[in-house]
Amino acid sequence: MRFKTLTAPALLIAGIVLTIPAPADAQLRRLGEAAKRAAESEAEAIVDQLIRNAIRCAVDDPACLENAQQNGEDVIFVDDEGEIIVDEEGNPITDRDQAVAASGGGDRPGEGLWANYDFVTGDRIIFYDDFTNDRVGNFPRRFEFIQGTWEIVESGQKRYLRATSEGVVKIPLPEELPARFTVEFDVNTTHGNSSVHLTTGPAIHGPDRSYQGSAAVVRTTDAGIRPVGAGPESMTPYGEEFLREFRNERTPKPLRFMADGDYVKMYLDEHRVANVPNAVFPRTDALYIAVSWAYPDNPALIGPVRIAAGGADLYDRLSTDGRVATQGILFAVNSDRIRPESTPTLDEIGRMLEEHPDLRISIEGHTDSDGDDAYNLDLSERRAAAVARFLVDEYGIDDARLETAGFGEAMPAADNATPEGKQQNRRVELVRLAGD
Repeated sequence: MRFKTLTAPALLIAGIVLTIPAPADAQLRRLGEAAKRAAESEAEAIVDQLIRNAIRCAVDDPACLENAQQNGEDVIFVDDEGEIIVDEEGNPITDRDQAVAASGGGDRPGEGLWANYDFVTGDRIIFYDDFTNDRVGNFPRRFEFIQGTWEIVESGQKRYLRATSEGVVKIPLPEELPARFTVEFDVNTTHGNSSVHLTTGPAIHGPDRSYQGSAAVVRTTDAGIRPVGAGPESMTPYGEEFLREFRNERTPKPLRFMADGDYVKMYLDEHRVANVPNAVFPRTDALYIAVSWAYPDNPALIGPVRIAAGGADLYDRLSTDGRVATQGILFAVNSDRIRPESTPTLDEIGRMLEEHPDLRISIEGHTDSDGDDAYNLDLSERRAAAVARFLVDEYGIDDARLETAGFGEAMPAADNATPEGKQQNRRVELVRLAGD
């Protein structure tokens, strides 16, 4: 990244250091520190101006970069979540190759560790909250306070629920959890002994220390499913590199929890950390998140919470209803690049088409109502085409069996006025075509 030279005030201060006649050591130190502060202030101002004025491009959007360069505009890059990609010093990266390396932007579904990744998100949203309807500094209105010190904070372009003491919050649900469901949220613990529990009742401290069934646990040393009393336990330790990123760099990681009856799997980032066929997780109309060993200097962060009901087998639903909506195909923000977490859903579609060679489908892209109508329409068309292209390239599906269409925000599946509705509307639908 290029920085401008020091401004006149900063140069003046630096000049004083060179021209004053033999000052005392203390005075030299003070003047040197003043010059350093002036230089740092100037550099920070340049970075702030860049963030405010530069064009933000996804790392996989060469058209955005080309247009900005043709117009003589500065460019900074954003990751799959739309957050600015920065270097080790926290400065926005302006070189695309460096941004790709820093963001892992080259990952594709089915590559590397994602090849064995089998999490499939539920297809009906039960609860979603990213705290955008709450004020920073407040407790989230859709959660219930049990104990502790909690507040909403903002980091980059995301909001988190931060705990600075041991505590418990309750997530009321509009219905009892079904047999198949998924839970997803970002999590970070920073103290060496801290932990985050996802449970069916209040846990850790307080008047009621008990909860039924099993708990999904994330600590700075391990993660997995921990039972109450006798029962199976699956806690996976991590190595030094992972812990350094997870704790010292304070980088929230996505936690994903997938339950099918008593069969429970749990994932932290791309790692599957628990695979328990006989866990006990009672179905209730609430979930609880509890933290331990959290302090103002070592907080715990909880990111956007998404809870969804699972569905039946993809082909069974397609055969019965003629169409099926999936929430499992994810894209980079404002892009048609398929994110690697989409691996299990794409694999299920690919295997379905391989096993049923006469099956023909239309792949439809849909968005919520945020943004410009024409832009959403174009984006949904490009995303549908990207899914078809992946199935042809990776599974050898005859492209004559696939049609694509994009409808933008024109065919909502739910009310765009609610967080759950917006999530439900961001989807890819498969429609069975005549001839099978």
